Amino acid sequence: MSVLTVENVSHGFGARAILDSASFRLLKGEHVGLIGANGEGKSTFLNIITGQLTPDQGKVEWSNRVTVGYLDQHSVLTKGKTIREALREAFNGMFELEAEMLAIYDKMGEASPTELDKMMEEVGEIQDVLEHNSFYTIDAKINEIANGLGLGAIGLEKDVADLSGGQRTKVLLTKLLLQNPTILILDEPTNYLDVEHIEWLKNYLKNYENSFILVSHDIPFLNEVVNVIYHVENTVLTRYTGNYEQFQQLHAIKKSQEQRAFERQQQEIDRLEDFVARNKARVATRGMANSRQKQLDKMEILEKPREKPKPSFKFNEARTPSRRIVEAANLVIGYNEPLTRPVDILLERGQKVAIRGVNGLGKTTLLKTLMGKIQAVSGNVELGDYLFPGYFEQESNRDNHNTAIEEVWNEYPGMTNFEVRAALARCGLTNEHITSKMMVLSGGENAKVRLCKLMLKDINWLVMDEPTNHLDVEAKAELKRALIEFKGTILLVSHEPDFYEDWVTDIWNVEDWTTKIV
Repeated sequence: MSVLTVENVSHGFGARAILDSASFRLLKGEHVGLIGANGEGKSTFLNIITGQLTPDQGKVEWSNRVTVGYLDQHSVLTKGKTIREALREAFNGMFELEAEMLAIYDKMGEASPTELDKMMEEVGEIQDVLEHNSFYTIDAKINEIANGLGLGAIGLEKDVADLSGGQRTKVLLTKLLLQNPTILILDEPTNYLDVEHIEWLKNYLKNYENSFILVSHDIPFLNEVVNVIYHVENTVLTRYTGNYEQFQQLHAIKKSQEQRAFERQQQEIDRLEDFVARNKARVATRGMANSRQKQLDKMEILEKPREKPKPSFKFNEARTPSRRIVEAANLVIGYNEPLTRPVDILLERGQKVAIRGVNGLGKTTLLKTLMGKIQAVSGNVELGDYLFPGYFEQESNRDNHNTAIEEVWNEYPGMTNFEVRAALARCGLTNEHITSKMMVLSGGENAKVRLCKLMLKDINWLVMDEPTNHLDVEAKAELKRALIEFKGTILLVSHEPDFYEDWVTDIWNVEDWTTKIV
């Protein structure tokens, strides 16, 4: 049974087409992976099916009585609420039902026998709904899922305003899972999640009885949890049965067939045009030439398969720094309260270090403290000589009204228009991306603009905070190659062991230093 049907949906922004006659169906129990390169329209498609965006053409139909839970990349939490209060909001509908039931009980004393029978029937129905949804074990259910995603260690009485980006993602995801909707829609849920909790979510989704639509560039995660792939490329949405690896095989065959069909048609066109050119002037063969020309006129010309621009990343290396890049003694990091015990840290020239550990333990705080951007709670930090650092921050401002070209130009005003465009193009961005505002670019396109700015600097110490969040598969592979090639020093925060394990020289685990219970 189809729970969602999308027919011939088209949508664009200005002159830029995002989807063209896209059709999609979601069957009961299907686990769908929605994939495609950065900027191909995945988040746009999700916004259309959830009603946040009206398509230019086409229709979206949900079956009756489905409940849809949507975790997008920019969901927000209300300041002043504790984590527990935010999670209890998942049951607002049931609290309203309980209030309705109690109100009926209050009226029973004044009801006639006929009204009383009707009231007892209503109360019974509400009671069944509440019991079916485990209303009377809400706190146990909250604790179970909250602990699975690591919120228990943070403390459910903590104000949501004090949470890191990763912790906010965990709260929103926990709230969504508690709602237990008929359809789950998850837009890059593993961003900001650490390895342990990605594993928990993977197991949860593998055993999920209802349907879900998942956008993710985390291939091992996708492979484990989906059984259908929808691929969006060049405004076209195509369905494949199987996981990501099976999709890759089928997609490669399809691309090869399209290329061969295009080449065969081009050969046929060349042959017919040559015959017409040689024979249309001769009386004896003019009829045959006209016949060939009619064949050409009626022919449905195949488009040449379009290749997306591939990013090419390279970090410019500055002069050689001192042997010691940064040294810390008895360092305690934190803001209002200490996040670690006193630790000694030494980062030497040429080291490539990955920092790991569950969210909320201060990985980003550690980077900023070592770079001198924020003060340590206690202890000393000494930076080496001749350092030229480059810093890639985890989150960017979503209200940025600059176009991509202005974003680069503002930082490098001495560059020509052509030089800026060429630099952005090397990062895999098209002219449409370059002239779009940063706030309307996808997360991956936004990250590519920020990487572009970084690659225009001379750097000998590269500090990166979750750089792979939002990047598509090709961009991620290219970034990995560029980091391996970079001869300077690297300090990297990442939740993807597959990305860094085979090339870093050291791994620092902040769980070994934290004052918190992990």
